Amino acid sequence: MRKAVIGSLVGSLLMMSGLASGHEVQVVKGFKNPESVVADKAGNIYVSEIGEFGKDGDGQVSVIGPDGKRKLFAQGMDDPKGLALVGDDLYVADKDRILRVGKDGKWTVLADKTAFPAVPQFLNDLEPDFAGKYLYVSDSGDIFNQGGTTGAIYRVILETGKVDTVINHQQDARIKAPNGLWMDDTGETLIYVDYASGLLYKLDLLNRHLIELASGFGGGDGIALGANKKLYISDYNSGKVFSLSIEDEVKLEMEGFQSAADIGVTRDGKILLIPDMKAGTVTWRHLH
Repeated sequence: MRKAVIGSLVGSLLMMSGLASGHEVQVVKGFKNPESVVADKAGNIYVSEIGEFGKDGDGQVSVIGPDGKRKLFAQGMDDPKGLALVGDDLYVADKDRILRVGKDGKWTVLADKTAFPAVPQFLNDLEPDFAGKYLYVSDSGDIFNQGGTTGAIYRVILETGKVDTVINHQQDARIKAPNGLWMDDTGETLIYVDYASGLLYKLDLLNRHLIELASGFGGGDGIALGANKKLYISDYNSGKVFSLSIEDEVKLEMEGFQSAADIGVTRDGKILLIPDMKAGTVTWRHLH
C-alpha cells in the first residue's frame, strides 16, 4: 500500500446517511486503524495509523498528497494517535510519549513517559498554541473505565520537552477522559470534549476555570473548526459527527460511521476530514 495511488480523490462520491443535501463526500480506504488527521499548507493530509492495538512498533503515519497519491511517511511507532503540525515538524501522541517527526519522516522522542508529572495512561489528542511554543496533550486515562482517576490535560514546552499539568481529575472531578482539543486564537482558551461524559468544555488557561458548553456527544473524540465558523465534534461510539454553531445550536451533520475518530480540517477550513478507525477509511466532507 505504500506506493498505492488513491483512485480519484475527486471521483466516486459516496453519500452517507445523515448528510445534508449539497455536501460532497469522498472516501479513501485501506488504512489500518486510522485515528487522527492533520493537513499542512501544501495540501498534504497526514493520517496516523495505530496498526494492531497494544503491539509496539507497527504504528505509522501515512500522507496523501494533493495529487491523491498515498505513501508511507513515518513508521516504527507504537500506537500513534493525535497529530499536530508546528512549522516543518509533525508531532505525534504515541501511546505514552510525544514524538517529533521531521520532513524526512525520521522521528525523535520529544517527551517520554518519565517527563510527565504522572505516568501517562492513554495520550490521545494534540493541539499547539498559535505561537508555536507549547503543545497541549490530552491523557484519557483509563479510557475503557470512564477515565478512572488519571484523566488529565498537559502542556509540553516544544523547545525543551518539559511537561507540566494544566488540569487533572484530582483538581476537578469533571476531568474524566479528556479527548479532542481545540485552541482559540487568543491562546487563552482551550476547548475539549470528554470521551467518558460526552460533554464539551471551555477551559480558561489563565485561571483553570472550566465551563460546560454543550452535551450529548457520547464518546466524544475529535474537534475541528470550519471556515463557516462552526465547531465540529465527532462521537466515536455512535459514529456521528455534530456541529456547534455560534448560536450554540447543536446539529447532527453526519452519521453511519463505524467509529468517527479524531477529525480535522484542511488549512482553508472548507473540507472536514473524518477518520473511521474500525472501517479503515478517511472521509472528505466539503463544508458550506
